[in-house]
Amino acid sequence: MDGVAMGFMCAECRAMLRGGRVDQVRQPDRSTMILVMRSHGANHRLLLSADANNARIQLTGSNPPNPPEPPMFCMLLRKRLAGAVIADIRAIGGDRVAWIDFDTEDELGERGSHRLIVECMGRHSNIILLDGTGRIVDSIRRVGAEVNRYRELLPGVIYQPPPSQDKLDPAAFRGEAAEEARAALSARMPTGGKLSRGIAETVMGVGAQTAREFAQRVCGDAEAYMDRLNREAAVDALASILRDLPDYADPVSVLDGTGAAVDAFPFGMLSLTADRLRRRATLSEAMDACYAHRDEAERIARRKQSLKKAVGSAIERAEKKLAIQLEAINTRERIEEASRFGELIMGSLYRIPPGATAAAVVDYYQEGAPVVTIPLDERAGAVRSAQQYFKRARKMKAARDAALEQRRLTEDLLVFLRTQEQDLEMCADEAELAEVRATLTKAGVVRAEREARKGKPAKVRLPQSEPYRYQSSDGIEIQVGKTSQQNDRITGAAEGDMTWLHAKDMPGSHVVARHNGELPEKTMGEALMLAAWYSKGRASANVPVDATRRKYVKKPGGAAAGFVTYTNQRTYYVTPDEAVVRALTLLNGRKLKGI
Repeated sequence: MDGVAMGFMCAECRAMLRGGRVDQVRQPDRSTMILVMRSHGANHRLLLSADANNARIQLTGSNPPNPPEPPMFCMLLRKRLAGAVIADIRAIGGDRVAWIDFDTEDELGERGSHRLIVECMGRHSNIILLDGTGRIVDSIRRVGAEVNRYRELLPGVIYQPPPSQDKLDPAAFRGEAAEEARAALSARMPTGGKLSRGIAETVMGVGAQTAREFAQRVCGDAEAYMDRLNREAAVDALASILRDLPDYADPVSVLDGTGAAVDAFPFGMLSLTADRLRRRATLSEAMDACYAHRDEAERIARRKQSLKKAVGSAIERAEKKLAIQLEAINTRERIEEASRFGELIMGSLYRIPPGATAAAVVDYYQEGAPVVTIPLDERAGAVRSAQQYFKRARKMKAARDAALEQRRLTEDLLVFLRTQEQDLEMCADEAELAEVRATLTKAGVVRAEREARKGKPAKVRLPQSEPYRYQSSDGIEIQVGKTSQQNDRITGAAEGDMTWLHAKDMPGSHVVARHNGELPEKTMGEALMLAAWYSKGRASANVPVDATRRKYVKKPGGAAAGFVTYTNQRTYYVTPDEAVVRALTLLNGRKLKGI
């Protein structure tokens, strides 16, 4: 969102929201606020984002889920702005800064005002609440002197706007000083270089894409160079564009080669072909088309990363535990040696003088009966030294027996954790991520989310997630589970003579071809490819994939979600090929990134 888009968006929000009352304040993630309000007989959601990559202000139709416990900044805004009335929304100086003014009333009925400032400036983006005196109440991202000593954004500090860029405000071309603005534009525009670059360097709030569009409108060429143009004619044309800019409002989505919206623009773009544009009723609608999936993907990525970290730490702990257990298991020779030393000492007591530090005895347990030297505790004597060897043997044997019992549990835990790690890679939406989190919470890998102020586990309503549903070249549906719960569901719902597939000896998806009896050769190959692709072996060659009838797949009682045993399988070797997977028809959902 550059300054030009900010101006159009603030005008759009002002028309829709001025006089509206704030009903709710939400904070779905650490960088985003949503104000729910009633205005002009309708409900609206005003989204304010300070995300480094997606900072913006807009009305939105999306309704992202809230965390169980609201962050402190959200609680503050609820206290200060609940019931407040929007007095004005405006862009400041053509820059990427919006001011939202509220008429407020405190608990004692005292009327006052607050201002919410949204700064959309890349990694410096912020949302700041001011009181009626211009002092900062708080901000979504605090900035201390150690970060910026010239502009602190901390509670109690007088707000200082971002430093001026010494560029021309587009609004100046529409007021009484229009002629002065035109003269300043003529004086500042460079004589050489690209026209678009000169526009961006001279006019406040003009991003690269907007500058190219202005250049297109000035001379019909977005890539034009200043030294090839009539400079004064170009300046006059640009001044006219800036003067009439509010009349250009005709929001569009910018599409990529697949038809997906990748950008939003406040007016039609002559610098792009018609097939790259789609008209929208409002700029907010265009931004929703562009950002809705991107925001969801980034939210999922952040939550996924947090769970991946927890699972990775659990795997590391389990691997260390298994290493200790294997070390304890591999002590058989040491146990036998300690026990043998104790017996040899007891059998040679008459030969060991008091105070000896070692005993040279004949070892009748070894072939050839060699003489061995056994260290002794000179203070304890021979008998107690023998007892110490027996005790050491008993302790090591007890540890070995315990390790043998615990080893299987640890190995099962590692299988579970690595399966959940693979499930996280497969998660494509909130519902699937919630299922994996619930599984990890039940296993004690992550803590249950807490309800706000109650300290009780949050009651999470898990929506039913869906597996991938592909259609084979022969028209047969192939289901691919993305989480352990989905794996349980598609395997449990499959009929006995349907073909069931899974990558051999590695985490991966359950794959079910929903066709009774032998599969056509092409469908079988596609099902095998899906089982190999949606597994831990995706980046490998010759991935072993087992295929069997569903009736030979069993789930042991009490087994973790997604865990099964199977027999009568046939093993195939498949090299995963993204092109083959991409070519298959996906009947539902969005494919994973990279497919």
